[in-house]
Amino acid sequence: MLNGKKVALITGITGQDGSYLSEFLLEKGYLVRGIMRRASTLHTSRIDHLYKTYNPDMIQDSETPFVLYFADLTDASSLRSVLEMVKPDEIYNLGAQSHVGISFNNPLATFDINALGTLRLLDAIKDMKLNCKFYQASSSEMFGASPPPQDENTSFQPQSPYGVSKVAAFHLVKMYRNAYNIFASNGILFNHESPRRGHNFVTRKITRELARIIVGEIDKIKLGNLDAKRDWGFSKEYVEAMWNILQHSQADDFVIATNETHTVRDFLKAAFSLVGLNYENFVISDDRFKRPAEVPALLGDYSKAKNILKWETKVKFQELVEMMVEADIKEKLESEGILLMTKEDKPKGFYLEKAKEVLKKRGIAFN
Repeated sequence: MLNGKKVALITGITGQDGSYLSEFLLEKGYLVRGIMRRASTLHTSRIDHLYKTYNPDMIQDSETPFVLYFADLTDASSLRSVLEMVKPDEIYNLGAQSHVGISFNNPLATFDINALGTLRLLDAIKDMKLNCKFYQASSSEMFGASPPPQDENTSFQPQSPYGVSKVAAFHLVKMYRNAYNIFASNGILFNHESPRRGHNFVTRKITRELARIIVGEIDKIKLGNLDAKRDWGFSKEYVEAMWNILQHSQADDFVIATNETHTVRDFLKAAFSLVGLNYENFVISDDRFKRPAEVPALLGDYSKAKNILKWETKVKFQELVEMMVEADIKEKLESEGILLMTKEDKPKGFYLEKAKEVLKKRGIAFN
């Protein structure tokens, strides 16, 4: 704690969850410190607005609300250097190779980042005797082939290198908690989406490609298994659950989910119907996008989090789909010059109606 303010360190701060968590903690008065990998191109678009608000001069003063450091989960020395400088009260380990499909092509890197990266942090906390709380971003992919619904007592049957790496990290957290009395907790988060979701995840791929179809840039979307069932929630709500987990009186593990499951086909139908289109006319199922081993169905039971943490999801499936579709249509219509760029909030449904106008002008029939 610095001058009465808690210090939070976030790995993966430039990602979807990292950006929402940063906003949440800054609003609560935290000093937020982030770790990001050095790259030849900037990848800070999700957090640039936080720099403008909380650290416009990009300084690394100890009392500055928002500061980033270069470090890497594969480099123990860089992690320990940042921990020594920051001395965090809370660590949120959100950094990962988080794409299931990519993990089949890059299994060693996935395991190094996701499992050994977690181990490097936990071992540093132990060796440096840091008095901090540790949150591990665990995943519903750990359940794999276990039949739904899944809760904290469901067996892990991972079906991908990503899932296996997350199972290893989960057990490392429990082991360090029990062996070294470290306040280390797992949040087993089911799929969570938002307009900030990465472009190569299926939900965001659908909403972005739909926007491209509307303006005539493409006419088809190629996807893999349309019948996979997932429990989809809203990332902004889920980061509050992360914080709640670390505020609990004792370290523990919690499932965070919506208690609802929908297929990829359901997501497609909901997205396309918002602009009056039938998804079947625009989607091609391509075996190249199918995985060597599939997770058939995920459905989270978050009763424990609801009862103990008093956390509950509010944004439901249809609202989430609409939010993502509107955001990508707005971005595409503005980038194409069809609409002027604006920060002004528009009424709900405004961009959906504009999309229908574009389709009508193009002579595309819709319902």
